[in-house]
Amino acid sequence: MSIETIQCRLMANEEVLRHVWELMAEKNTLLINEIFHRLKEYPNFEQWFEKGQVPDSFIEELCQSLKKQEPFAGQPGRFYTSAETMVKEVYKSWFALQKKRKRKLDGKKRYLAMLRSDIELQKESNCSLESIRAKANDILVEVREKFDKTEKDKPQKKEIKNKKNNKKSINNTLFSVLFDIYDKTEDILSKCALAYLLKNQCNITNEDENEDKYNLYRRRKEIEIERLTDQLKSKRPNGRDLNSNTFFETLEIISNSFTVDENEFKSWQANLLKTPSNLPYPVDYETNEDLTWLFNTEERIYVSFTALGDKRENSRQVDKHKFEVWCDKRHLHFFKRFVEDINVKKQGDKKNSQKQYSAGLLTFRSGRIIWKEGKKGYKKHSKKDEPWNINHLELHCTFDTRLWTKEGTEIVRLEKINAANKTIYNRQQRGELSETQQRKLEHKISERTKLENTFPGRPCKPIYQGKSHILVGVSLGLEKPATVAVFDAANNKVITYRSTKQLLGDNYNLLNRQRQQKQRLAHQRHKAQKQFAPNNFGESELGQYVDRLLSKEIVASLFQRSFANAKTYSAGSIVVPKLSDMREVIQSEVQAKAEKKILGYIEGQKKYAKEYRKSIHNWSYGRLIENIQSQAAKAGIMLETGQQPTRGSPQEQAKDLALFSYQCRIA
Repeated sequence: MSIETIQCRLMANEEVLRHVWELMAEKNTLLINEIFHRLKEYPNFEQWFEKGQVPDSFIEELCQSLKKQEPFAGQPGRFYTSAETMVKEVYKSWFALQKKRKRKLDGKKRYLAMLRSDIELQKESNCSLESIRAKANDILVEVREKFDKTEKDKPQKKEIKNKKNNKKSINNTLFSVLFDIYDKTEDILSKCALAYLLKNQCNITNEDENEDKYNLYRRRKEIEIERLTDQLKSKRPNGRDLNSNTFFETLEIISNSFTVDENEFKSWQANLLKTPSNLPYPVDYETNEDLTWLFNTEERIYVSFTALGDKRENSRQVDKHKFEVWCDKRHLHFFKRFVEDINVKKQGDKKNSQKQYSAGLLTFRSGRIIWKEGKKGYKKHSKKDEPWNINHLELHCTFDTRLWTKEGTEIVRLEKINAANKTIYNRQQRGELSETQQRKLEHKISERTKLENTFPGRPCKPIYQGKSHILVGVSLGLEKPATVAVFDAANNKVITYRSTKQLLGDNYNLLNRQRQQKQRLAHQRHKAQKQFAPNNFGESELGQYVDRLLSKEIVASLFQRSFANAKTYSAGSIVVPKLSDMREVIQSEVQAKAEKKILGYIEGQKKYAKEYRKSIHNWSYGRLIENIQSQAAKAGIMLETGQQPTRGSPQEQAKDLALFSYQCRIA
């Protein structure tokens, strides 16, 4: 399933905008902040931290108890549900981040406990360095033999994949094996030999160890541990401070007291320099029946939200909570489809009608209302600079791209029918059901009946059928963000290559402009940091625009004059690298560039690599892959992920990426 998101601006009179702002800022955001505050003060929080999650039932019960109190009472039911979802998502990501940090910290502490200089190893083992190296060589030979034998005994896909991997990837695996052996070994000499290997990245060197470099290396590891330890002590989620209370409280503390230590000073400095979030939390409408789309007499599109007005208001007053949809012209047809679907469903839901439609086949799936920061004085008729006049109210809409066409709708309809049949069968097999279970069963049967009817008038578009043996490999890099290789696996040959310059064509100058912009902002940020000034400079969406151009050209060529695209070659899938491998890919590219430019001078290579990173700057590879995934889903092309090699040219990496993915698939 491919879910796309589009956005529009919601326009209404000042009274309606004020009402929505007060609900979201003065009630919903305060409710979320209160839940955060109570959770972090709860006695069982440390137990939750060990388990890595807060029980969903506890958050729901806490929200239920608060919704009856002031100032949290009087919100629509969807707002309370959205608040619960927001807290759950925030804590889920926070726990995942803390778990990752703790895993890194444990690994670095384990490594530091093993790390010793050559002199310390000699003293501990009562042996010469030559003896330690000889023992290390014996261990390394023995482990490599076992490692190679294990790899040969593995399935073919693993054998082929590892055969092409670079030496550093193999050493990473050996590093883990040697560390496990180190923990289990009791012999002093063997333990020192393993420590020697682990310290030198599974290699044996004949050069004498430089004591200053070793001390610097050890200190660097200690600093990494200290930083991770501080990060693990990071504050628990606090919510959004809409009124800048933290800033004024810190300012008052500074005015009336002196700092005790450096950590307290850093805490004060962070509170003063932190840019406060002046916008309330968004509100999610997770079901498509909570929104009503309609045309007015002038064929303008409007949308209204369930229970957004006060329940005490009569229907005429509630009708005023409609919002006019302002959107980009290229998105207009999506919103027109939302209105058409609602009209068709309403006609089918009339009494005595035999043709009712399921909400599961509506193109629109869910929405989110969110305030976006605007400029003062944007509304010329506004007399006051109130937040609901300064900021813009937006609606982010998600829809299933498969439901856009008749063929795609049929696929979704059959999937939902099969799922409904399975659920109905399982519940009927339980025997006696409670009143609630019986009501859910009747609802599911009704939904199953409605799925027999499909929405009329949707355009026909043949489902794309690609050749499974033709793959489009996309390698990512630092200097060249994307390089494409169309690979025919059946004949083991590359049909064509496309570089970043060929993909962008006349828009290639935008890439250089975006890099210059990032360099300029990085320089300004550095100057601001030196002056302890706010350094949160916003960036334009130029990088995202370039990503869209690249992804669109990878899937469907914009320039038909010189080469064909994935559809022309009937490619069955597009292969993109795993993001977890990108750090190693970029580092290898920078190192290779430095070694080629400066021969033999290590310090010069490091300096050149640093300057090279500044000039090229990192690319947002996650955003680029998301755009490729979106474009591939629209065209009906499957997306695969694989491990990108760190050696070779971008063209070779793209080819090998496609080859490895195909070999892993057939093995």
